[in-house]
Amino acid sequence: MTGPDFSWDTFLARHRDRILAEWQDRLHNRVSARYAVRPPRELAQTTSDACDAFCRVLADNDYTLINQFISEITRIRLEAGFPLADVQKAFELFREIVIPILVTESSGPMLCRHIEAINQGLAYTIHRFSSHFQKMHETYLKDYARRLEQDVAARTAELKESEQQYRRLVEEIQDGYLVLSREKIEYVNPAFCRLHGVTPDQALQQPFLAFVAKENRDRVKQIISGEAPDRAGDPIEPEAFEYLRRTWDGTCLPTEINFKPSWFKGRAHNLCIVRDITRRVEMEKKSRKMERMAYIGHLTASLSHEIRNPLSSVKMNLQILGKNRAFTGNDKRRLAISEREIHRLETILQQLLDFAKPMALDLAETDLNQVIERCTELLEVKLTQQHTCCTIQTDTALPPLMADRSKLEQLVINLLLNALDSVGDSGTIVITTMTRHLDSGPFAVLRVQDDGKGISGEALPNIFEPFFTTKTIGTGLGLANVKQIATAHQGRVEVMDIKPCGTAFEVLLPVKA
Repeated sequence: MTGPDFSWDTFLARHRDRILAEWQDRLHNRVSARYAVRPPRELAQTTSDACDAFCRVLADNDYTLINQFISEITRIRLEAGFPLADVQKAFELFREIVIPILVTESSGPMLCRHIEAINQGLAYTIHRFSSHFQKMHETYLKDYARRLEQDVAARTAELKESEQQYRRLVEEIQDGYLVLSREKIEYVNPAFCRLHGVTPDQALQQPFLAFVAKENRDRVKQIISGEAPDRAGDPIEPEAFEYLRRTWDGTCLPTEINFKPSWFKGRAHNLCIVRDITRRVEMEKKSRKMERMAYIGHLTASLSHEIRNPLSSVKMNLQILGKNRAFTGNDKRRLAISEREIHRLETILQQLLDFAKPMALDLAETDLNQVIERCTELLEVKLTQQHTCCTIQTDTALPPLMADRSKLEQLVINLLLNALDSVGDSGTIVITTMTRHLDSGPFAVLRVQDDGKGISGEALPNIFEPFFTTKTIGTGLGLANVKQIATAHQGRVEVMDIKPCGTAFEVLLPVKA
């Protein structure tokens, strides 16, 4: 029956005995040796419960029974020492058994929908089981480690069997696990090898410090050996601490290690769990950066009024004094210098305000080529004073942008000022526009290239960071504002080091659809 009257309840009830019989037979004979020795009564009960739970998922989209079954079967299989893959295979048998029966009774779109329903239910089941299995593994590991420490003296004869069970548990956890004896590695699990890019043979009997960044080795050695003093000068109690791990290819990454001194085979050892914390460190760094930016924004907003008003008064009085004919020679030059410095302070304050306040865009259809012409006109005097040749090569077929014209002018001016600082008293700046088609759609490209001194390899990763600058004057906010404006327009900015000298910045902005 494959038409509108098809019922999963009816279908599974009609074939229930056949499904259960085949399921139990395959569990007993085809999955693994562990299933082969399970009591038939247990297999009959677990397959019956699983079949009923799957029926509710397929018939009513009700996952209550399957969730209960997953919790129970996870406990049973973990207590029996089953690996994760064996139980996943056991779940897969339901699909292998039911789909051939469906094929004999269904065809066309209905068959596809039925198979899709089975796949969705099974995918949910295996995913939830795997997650549950992993969490219970961690709980089992902690409980077992605690029991092992308490019972090791009284259970010497059983140590080999216990060690094998312990090994099975730790080999499946996601964190690195290792056993240290006199700072040498005696055991590692697969996760430790993955974290450090090594094989077990490359790690065993190696000093643990070989997998620690050089700048952290002294501190790690002190803590693991129990020699690190606290503030009172006494040895500190072992606890989780952070360091940089060194992988096989020399990369250093943030890591957390938790270790516990213990006894193993009659000798003192350290039992250690190593965890990669790269993502956590990055999130903390972003959080600190956001907090710093929020503080700067609050501070800037609070002080801007108090600073701007006195600056305006000083500037106005200097301009009035500059018109006084009594001031001549050096006095007049000093007034002009003071006025220029006041203007520079106002520019710095405006940069701080622009960066600190939220980016609000007034979008309108904008011609990027016209924006470039306007900005070069504004900087014409400075270009002439520095004897800089500025060449503009615009794409006349460049499509319009939906953009904030004033923000784009600020972006272009910041790039041009940066190029002027780079070329010094003479040089060449080339401004180019073009259209580039990427996977996400067409983009307008603004390229500003200079033949100046370029950017050092050490500074290159930080040039878009707020307040980072290699200049003797300036706030370090010019390129940070460029990136902020590009990002607000759903675009991005890239930088290239030009050989033998010079730098090129490319700003990619999405064009109007």
